Amino acid sequence: MAAANYLRSEDQFLCSICLDVFTDPVSIPCGHNFCKNCINEHWNTSGRCQCPMCKEAFTIRPDLRVNTFISEMVVQFRQSAQQKTSSSSSEQQVSKPEEVPCDVCTGTKLNALKSCLVCLASYCETHLEPHLTASRLKRHQLIDPVENLEDRMCTKHDKPLELFCKTDQTCICMLCPVLDHKTHEFVPLKEEYEGKKAELGKTEAEIQQMIQKRRLKIQEIKHSVDLSEEDADREIAEGVQVFTALKESVERGQANLINTIKEKQKTTEKQAEAFIKELEQEISELTKRRTEVEQLSRSEDHLHLLQSVQSLKAAPSTKDWTEVSVRPSYEGTVVKAVAQLEETLSKEMKKLVAKPELKRIQQYAVNVTLDPDTANPQLILSDDGKQVRLGKVQKNLPNNRKRFSDCVCVLGKQSFSSGRFYFEVKVKGKTDWELGVARESINRKGVITVGSQNGYWTIWLRNGYKYTALTDRVVLLSLKSRPQKVGMFVDYEEGLVSFYDVDAAALIYSFTGCCFTEKLLPYFSPYYNDGGKNSTPLIISPVGVN
Repeated sequence: MAAANYLRSEDQFLCSICLDVFTDPVSIPCGHNFCKNCINEHWNTSGRCQCPMCKEAFTIRPDLRVNTFISEMVVQFRQSAQQKTSSSSSEQQVSKPEEVPCDVCTGTKLNALKSCLVCLASYCETHLEPHLTASRLKRHQLIDPVENLEDRMCTKHDKPLELFCKTDQTCICMLCPVLDHKTHEFVPLKEEYEGKKAELGKTEAEIQQMIQKRRLKIQEIKHSVDLSEEDADREIAEGVQVFTALKESVERGQANLINTIKEKQKTTEKQAEAFIKELEQEISELTKRRTEVEQLSRSEDHLHLLQSVQSLKAAPSTKDWTEVSVRPSYEGTVVKAVAQLEETLSKEMKKLVAKPELKRIQQYAVNVTLDPDTANPQLILSDDGKQVRLGKVQKNLPNNRKRFSDCVCVLGKQSFSSGRFYFEVKVKGKTDWELGVARESINRKGVITVGSQNGYWTIWLRNGYKYTALTDRVVLLSLKSRPQKVGMFVDYEEGLVSFYDVDAAALIYSFTGCCFTEKLLPYFSPYYNDGGKNSTPLIISPVGVN
């Protein structure tokens, strides 16, 4: 039964030259079948004896004999087609706007049951009858009803468009490869249709993904605006507290601070609104394109899809939003404003500013532990990775590329390449130490020259009283008291590294305008023991615990 159904498929009984059901079918040596008159006329016209399908050439013109088996199958097919058409429902329906009307009906148009590719007309059940009974019309090719039949015919050869020329990217008929596209690459229309439909499906998915990313970016921007507003409110509140304490002498500074923060917030909101508007515009354009692609991809009409996909609008130009963000930094705004006040008010200003400033940055506290793979062999690290001191004996450890070979230093395990982070180190009882952050790529072998130009942002204590910041030059620091615990704060994007006396809530020193381009790691050196005077370890302490 499966074989019978397969043989009765209409495509099996069509001559590839006339595109109609076989009349006197003959088989040529390569195995392809044609109407006897069609193949003879083709060979007479072309002057070459070769197969129109596979191009196999024959030295001697084959003796053509009618294939009786195919002839009998063609007869059965015609009978079956006629019975199927005759047994269909005779109920007539009036054509609806979305349906194909009969071209012959006058007055009220009925639904077309079939379209004829030879007559280029569509027929209702009544007007289709001649094509099912008249011997001359039976040879015409009938298909399911479609509109614009003229567009489905080859304008040169007046044959149905059933192939796709990949060379010229156009639909062609069965005669085009023989006459006009001899050296071109072509495939069946259905094959190209399926390929294009798959491409459209992929395009639709990509567009949907782009839309989703932009919707997420809108949420991210809106969230950033909310956070920015919170930061602005906090800065304003602290600024008001500071400048109120300084009374009339600092009213002008207070107003300037508030205006600066509000202007930055307004700028942030305008920037966010512009980004959101641009994103919504892109979503709108992408949605329109997705709709067009989706509608076209759902088409079951091979020819319509292939003809329409050529004129499909190009994808709209869109921006890469991956790195776009809205989050201004207000860190240090109050300090910078207050620093502009008269010298006579500086002492009072530091008392009012330092504590809220330190409290604010402590919210960025991170858990830092020491990395034993980077430690100089003479250093001793605690089991929890929180303490480091200098030992009396140099251990025999692998000299890996991460380890400091000569300098008694160690790095933290944690690295940071964005955002803000803060940690505290207890230095009580020590006369010498060095603390800060360093680039991941710093030199760790031999004698090391520290300094910001070499990727180190550190401060030193020497001999129990000499505090130094190591920039591209030595900066001596004047401190009123010896810090017992040092806090270190880094704002990666702002290029800021600050050191604080935690107990006094006072700023020790800040590296500003830094340009960070790689990972930063916490840096520690307990320095040499100095005959036991400096044997106390450096201790990474929990933030907020004395």
